[in-house]
Amino acid sequence: MQFMSADEKAALERKREELYQLKVDVQERIRKAAAMGDLSENAEYHFAKEENRAVERQIADLESKLRNAAIVSNDDVPEDVVFLGHTVKLLDLSDDTEQLVRLVGEAVPPSADSDILPVSASSPMGDALMKARVGETIRVKAPRGTMEFKILEIVE
Repeated sequence: MQFMSADEKAALERKREELYQLKVDVQERIRKAAAMGDLSENAEYHFAKEENRAVERQIADLESKLRNAAIVSNDDVPEDVVFLGHTVKLLDLSDDTEQLVRLVGEAVPPSADSDILPVSASSPMGDALMKARVGETIRVKAPRGTMEFKILEIVE
């Protein structure tokens, strides 16, 4: 079972709707390409068929994630406790740099236009952050050794 916040679920549902619309567009391109005749040498037809298979795989993956998702609420969590969906400002004690991380139920690639690093709750960093309090120092066991971070604040 995959844990996620209500915002994460809504984002997955939006992505699923986008993929359904893309699938309709791709299937229309398949119909137009098929109407051109000989399919054996029709590159546009073969490309559209491959794109359709890729979209269907993505839809199936999203459907599975949504079906197996457990939505958690942070309504009853104290204000100074880190929980799923929170964005936290951390101080790396090894070099005194600050960074923003968002504790997510499912690891997602960081957005190019965002300074916030998504951290899966099931990762070593996410495990250390979950239910930690503002002001605490957490220790994260990583392949390169144990790292220490001080939780400065919960931003969102």
